[in-house]
Amino acid sequence: MGALNLGAGLEAGQPWPLGAHWDGAGVNFTLFSARAERVDLCIFEGSTMRTLPLPKCTDQVWHGYLPGASPGLSYAYRVYGPESPGNRFASNQLLVDPYARELSGNFSYDPSSSPAKGLKSCVINASFDWGDDAPPAIPWADSVFYEIHVKGATRLHPGVPEALRGTYAGLASPAMLKHLKRLGVTAVNLLPVHYFLDEERLVGMGLTNYWGYNTLGFFAPEPRYAARVGGQPVIDEFRSMVRALHAAGIEVILDVVFNHTAETDETGPTVSFRGIDNSSYYRLSGNDPNYYENFSGCGNTFNLAHPRVLQLVMDALRYWVGEMHVDGFRFDLAATLTRDSGFLAAVRQDPLLARAKMIAEPWDLGPDGYHLGRFPPGWSEWNDRFRDVTRAFWMTGESEPAAMAQRLAGSSEVFRYSGRAPQAGVNFITAHDGFTLLDLVSYQSKHNELNGENNRDGHGHNLSWNCGEEGQSNDPIVLQRRHSLQRALLATLFVAQGVPMLQGGDELGRTQSGNNNAYCQDNAMTWLDWKHADTGLIDFTAGLIGLRQRFPQLRRNNWLTGECNVHGQRDIVWWHPGGREMGHDDWHSPPRGALGFIMAPLPAGDSNNASQTLLVLINRDADAQTFALPSGDWHQLCDSNAEKPFAPLLRQQTVLLAARSVLILSQE
Repeated sequence: MGALNLGAGLEAGQPWPLGAHWDGAGVNFTLFSARAERVDLCIFEGSTMRTLPLPKCTDQVWHGYLPGASPGLSYAYRVYGPESPGNRFASNQLLVDPYARELSGNFSYDPSSSPAKGLKSCVINASFDWGDDAPPAIPWADSVFYEIHVKGATRLHPGVPEALRGTYAGLASPAMLKHLKRLGVTAVNLLPVHYFLDEERLVGMGLTNYWGYNTLGFFAPEPRYAARVGGQPVIDEFRSMVRALHAAGIEVILDVVFNHTAETDETGPTVSFRGIDNSSYYRLSGNDPNYYENFSGCGNTFNLAHPRVLQLVMDALRYWVGEMHVDGFRFDLAATLTRDSGFLAAVRQDPLLARAKMIAEPWDLGPDGYHLGRFPPGWSEWNDRFRDVTRAFWMTGESEPAAMAQRLAGSSEVFRYSGRAPQAGVNFITAHDGFTLLDLVSYQSKHNELNGENNRDGHGHNLSWNCGEEGQSNDPIVLQRRHSLQRALLATLFVAQGVPMLQGGDELGRTQSGNNNAYCQDNAMTWLDWKHADTGLIDFTAGLIGLRQRFPQLRRNNWLTGECNVHGQRDIVWWHPGGREMGHDDWHSPPRGALGFIMAPLPAGDSNNASQTLLVLINRDADAQTFALPSGDWHQLCDSNAEKPFAPLLRQQTVLLAARSVLILSQE
């Protein structure tokens, strides 16, 4: 960009759209602040900063137009306002634009650092050649989510070019796409990629916020994940990644954090929202407006009850769907977003967001913060009851077959209302927050000492079992137990009704050495270890996903009822090891750890496998269990404990089901 003639100041411009937008001849700047008395636009040319007052304020939006300005321009704001309770105006602070599409520079907690080296907003060129890109539009029932961290996915991948490892481009590399296709997952669920800051406490300890749940820029992709090969802009590298994933038939879902911001509590930095209009952007304490309500546990709560804050969130969602082509969102601490706000109604009526997958983490830390099952039709929710019951069933024996059967059937008592389908529940056994799958069967207790909090952080009730030895082991008995349990847990996940979510790396046998809160570990602890990947477990996971996609009974759009269809077949029959249907008393009497279920074919035409009946047998006990089979010939699809789990064997009359295993059979 050439030098600007700033002598004439700014023209009035327009009060919309919010943010900085280039029209080919100049840039229109707008900033909402209900309480500001003056707003200065600060323009950077190299190390020189020029200050221009925004000339007009229309309906609480300050605006001005800079002729000749173009993409690449760096800018910030100074906002002046009254000193009164609830306000935190600091005219000596340079503030980033809440609508900035790109942020540059380096943030520092050192108050003596130079403004020229600090954070700046950047004007971008929004154009991009999407080619024939189209959303894969995977039906909910066919979806298999894969939760992954952009950097951690490829940082150690030997098949990814070194310059691309740990980046958006790396995630879209042929080697990574090959792995995703091999597994058969339909969507990557990316941990936060919005611009975020590392908390001051972590910086002081030489750590970073690796997970990224500390957002500052809701429109700006995080630049630390950019390879910048050939000088490609961050925004374009992100869009190229989306385009490549779409071409492979894989959707992109973003983990988004709208419940709080990186400005944290009342002692935190003033970087953007706080200095622009604190009492509009944040929920303040009713007892003292100098303090924040803290439903997030991160120091502040974003105030979606304010129309302009709700607008910002909705504008951001529309931007990521419309301009960045993402396919959906998982909302961190989503209960916070529904408090006294019109957020759910706004999403429901928005035509652009109608095709996007909306997934809630249905809780927060505020009063009445557990909202599982309370979200409306069109939303899915992380089903922590599936996680906890499945762990308690297999790992500790604290959950009985009746509770496990309820989770296998889709948790209908939670989600079956207002026309919601089984896909309202996203089932998972592990996620980024907690143990990995291997650690779940290797550690009795969390080991978070490297986080610098004396192991006080992280959840203490993990429903885990170390199988007889804490951590790494060479004991063949311990290793066999771990081998069996990992496969049994995965099989349970993929035969259950609802949408399965696999934590990226669980299929590799990844460990975090017992750390169940590795949010600040940007190192080999959290990066996927491709060199030591368990190839057998990868194949097993891919085989399970393949079975799920082959058999529509495992991904029904309608709830199981146990009643007969028009052909006189019941959609599900719960099966006793003794060779009969489970009766009322069977649910509460031995054998306590054995359970089976028969799933009838779906109506003809629903699938190429519509004529096949499925039988799933489960044995969580430490000893093998004899199951009497329903009459007829049964063809083995998967034996989770076998050396060759997908070997096609004929089964008749009875089977001896190995300890801690799942057997899947079919019959014409």
